[in-house]
Amino acid sequence: MINAYAAKEARGSLEPFEYDPGPLGQQDVEIDVEYCGLCHSDLSMLNNEWGMTQYPFVPGHEVVGTVAAVGENVSQFTVGQSVGLGWHSDYCNACRSCHEGDQNLCSSAQGTIVGRHGGFADKVRANAASVVALPEGLDKKIAGPLFCAGITVFNPLVQFNIKPTDKVGVIGIGGLGHLALQFLNAWGCEVTAFTSSEKKRQEAIEMGAHHCINSRDKKEIAGAAGQFDLIISTVDVKLNWNAYVAALRPKGRLHFVGATLEPLDLSVFALMGGQKSVSSSPVGSPSTIANMLEFANLHNIKPIVEEFEFSKMNDAMQRLESGDAHYRIVLKR
Repeated sequence: MINAYAAKEARGSLEPFEYDPGPLGQQDVEIDVEYCGLCHSDLSMLNNEWGMTQYPFVPGHEVVGTVAAVGENVSQFTVGQSVGLGWHSDYCNACRSCHEGDQNLCSSAQGTIVGRHGGFADKVRANAASVVALPEGLDKKIAGPLFCAGITVFNPLVQFNIKPTDKVGVIGIGGLGHLALQFLNAWGCEVTAFTSSEKKRQEAIEMGAHHCINSRDKKEIAGAAGQFDLIISTVDVKLNWNAYVAALRPKGRLHFVGATLEPLDLSVFALMGGQKSVSSSPVGSPSTIANMLEFANLHNIKPIVEEFEFSKMNDAMQRLESGDAHYRIVLKR
């Protein structure tokens, strides 16, 4: 049996929940959960904001732990090995995206907390193809957020061949943005933080930004016209996107990793005249996650986290919903 914490209804409290996972699949890995990051997606799923939550609902898709058991056809992992698990727990491994190494774009990919029970538990199971080994020396306490927030901001650097000489802006210095600054600085880019928070300006510099621009100051943004090869938006609110398009160089890209729910108001002529692009991306493939972990380990890139005991997970959820978390939350045993 697996001992977990589940909500029985939207916006419900997480309570002890026991379930029988059945026999371990031939391609599956069972992980003893030691740490689990708490992501805003967990909160959105808990509250059924996306209309696809199944109850009882067990959150948790930033899992770090130790392999407890492997299926008979699993050869890449051994019992006792340190591993992590992110947003996806399985892929079809038969479609074009999977064959091309873009498993994260598989239309049949299974979310770790979508129709499955996640990592707010003593154990969690997943297909071995979605489990990623931790590099030696990577601190388990902070590794969980890398499996969602970390890969979300790292993936565009790989997908769009961002160069060390590029000038890159990051909109929003929060759970995603504070990691984006660190990755981009280590990548070699000239990094600018767009933030409306005065108290975050100095912290943004300490995390890797070379410059800061007030995201609410129209004059400051206008003064950056034509500067950036890439601007990454990590926010979920509506902004003056045309102002950020104007800040791009010719062939520049405005890229969304924050789930902005409102339609984008953009001038096609502004895009067309400079051959500029607007794009978005989800988390990365397992191989990209593995590369991201190696890169983070090499360059000492670490999420800034607040720790809560698993028994205090409802308090952690409230802390996340308040918007006061600095910058990610990790549950520990």
